[in-house]
Amino acid sequence: MHPVDLMLLGTVLLWALNATVSRYVITHGFHPLSYATLRYGAAVLLFWVFTYAREGTFRFSARDLRLVGIAAIAIFTNQLCFIYSLDLTSASTVTLFLGTTPIFIGLLASAIGLERLGRAFWVATAVSFFGVGFVASGSGGFSGHVVGDGLAVLTAITWAIYSVAITPLMRRYSPFRISSVVLLIGWIPLAIAGAKQTAEQSFHFGWVTWLGFGFAVIGPLFLTNLLWFTAMDRVGPSRASLFSNLQPLFGVGFALLLLGEHLSRWEVVGGVAILGAVLTERLRRTPQLPPAD
Repeated sequence: MHPVDLMLLGTVLLWALNATVSRYVITHGFHPLSYATLRYGAAVLLFWVFTYAREGTFRFSARDLRLVGIAAIAIFTNQLCFIYSLDLTSASTVTLFLGTTPIFIGLLASAIGLERLGRAFWVATAVSFFGVGFVASGSGGFSGHVVGDGLAVLTAITWAIYSVAITPLMRRYSPFRISSVVLLIGWIPLAIAGAKQTAEQSFHFGWVTWLGFGFAVIGPLFLTNLLWFTAMDRVGPSRASLFSNLQPLFGVGFALLLLGEHLSRWEVVGGVAILGAVLTERLRRTPQLPPAD
């Protein structure tokens, strides 16, 4: 396998492990908001040290501050939804819902005029939403897990908002500068919201929980940025996006294997519908993502 393909595959595997590891950590010692606060605080520190050593500046022009603010609000909301969706439902169910993210990105890009979408996209959207319904009903969402399932869908929507907001910024700044500034601004309200839980947090838990926390900071948040954007710069967004479609599949596999979760037959049907629709639509068109500087 080509080294760039290994970089892309490694990125997808790290992303896929994120929900499983985070679910384990918040069910084995960490309070949800305490975990999110400390995790993102550590990631901000890593990004600022790396970016300053690489670029020596964090400057943004005044015209871009509105997009930076929108992206930061989206990140803050995304983390609230993500961490509490994992607290209220299974990692495998959350991962299946996150498979709809490309659909929401397309809808937002179309709504604001960034992209014109054809019939194939709208068919894929309809099939994906049917899949969401099957996953929700199969996970108990229409009775017991409706809040967790709803937050998982909002996680996908807020990540889509973040992705669309930074698209213009990617034409003018490196992804590392964007991540440094956006994560810091988004972390501030997250730290305020999580202050009570962080103050009450006991850190007397096992090494596996600490290992999971370290992985969640370094792997899915920091290292993936280096691998993904380096690889995408070499092979382009089209090839890179094909690897990203594997993330929900690997994510469900990790949750089933490492957490002992299981999927109902309706969740399987819904997951196949979501992933099949997204993959088919992606293969029919070339994603238009701006390259990093």
